[in-house]
Amino acid sequence: MGRKKKTVELDRENDIAPGLVAKTKKRLVVARGSSHPALATEVASQLGTELVPTEYRTFASGEILTRFEVSIRGCDFFLIQSFGPPVNEWLMETLIMLDAAKRASAKRITVVAPYYPYSRQDKKGRGREPISARLVADLLKTAGADRVMSVDLHAAQIQGFFDGPVDHLFAKPVLLEYFEKTLSADDRAKLTVVSPDTGRVRVADTWSDSLGAPLAIIHKRRDPNVANQVTVNEIVGDVSGRVCLLVDDMIDTGGTIVKAAEALKANGAVRVIVAATHPIFSDPAAQRLQSDAIDEVVVTDTIPIPDEKRFPSLTILPIAPLLARAIHEVFEDGSVTSMFDGAA
Repeated sequence: MGRKKKTVELDRENDIAPGLVAKTKKRLVVARGSSHPALATEVASQLGTELVPTEYRTFASGEILTRFEVSIRGCDFFLIQSFGPPVNEWLMETLIMLDAAKRASAKRITVVAPYYPYSRQDKKGRGREPISARLVADLLKTAGADRVMSVDLHAAQIQGFFDGPVDHLFAKPVLLEYFEKTLSADDRAKLTVVSPDTGRVRVADTWSDSLGAPLAIIHKRRDPNVANQVTVNEIVGDVSGRVCLLVDDMIDTGGTIVKAAEALKANGAVRVIVAATHPIFSDPAAQRLQSDAIDEVVVTDTIPIPDEKRFPSLTILPIAPLLARAIHEVFEDGSVTSMFDGAA
């Protein structure tokens, strides 16, 4: 004999419709891609759960197969996948995992991408160029993603590329806490926040407000026909005798940051500290960042950094607590914006 289903009777006075009450309860499930297992494991630990047992296979032809080894039907499903190198392999794996989750009847699917792939291709710089950041958003949506969560998007407009909710998180609280603890009173008195280019002025300005420090801006020019090459032109603001905090969203080959640091030192800066969210560290970034012009590099672990790309002046801060809190807020239908004083 089957179990009697619990029903709710029509209650017009309290505006309640009749219906059935499901036996299932809301359930948060966290899975990971192959790009950054340590980060995903730590996020799950922060949430007080474990990662979904998953089978990962790559065939001799290079084709990828993933399979969830337990049922995820009806779950609030969060897939954690960062997009360091090899970015295209991780992107393809993500799409396959999303398709698997959709076909496994997950109720809601959220892609947690601490570093959003192709984020620098957010607009057409020249004729006949793609807008690849939009293409990635379309691919995620088509594969089954209902929601996207990312940290420090290269351009805020990317939020509008995805046809669904986007939780844009900021690593600034994580980095700011570190500097508030480590900068001496003398450093704070001489501190100047520096934007490495005009595109990051708005972000640098919020840092300036938070630290009560003046703002300087580096004007740079790029050759549109040559990737990863920068020419620094001039510095707007006084940096002589100052401790300069260079803030940026990512470090790829390190060319921009190193040239900026050299310009600051040439203009009289006594120390240059670099703070960035995403340590892509494409070669030869690790070598460049050990330049005498840079005293310290502080990043988060949104992208895994192999041992051979670590160096003595590098500090890596954990991003997992921030991601776990945001995931919890989404799952509980809370407020992600409240985590950033209304700025997110």
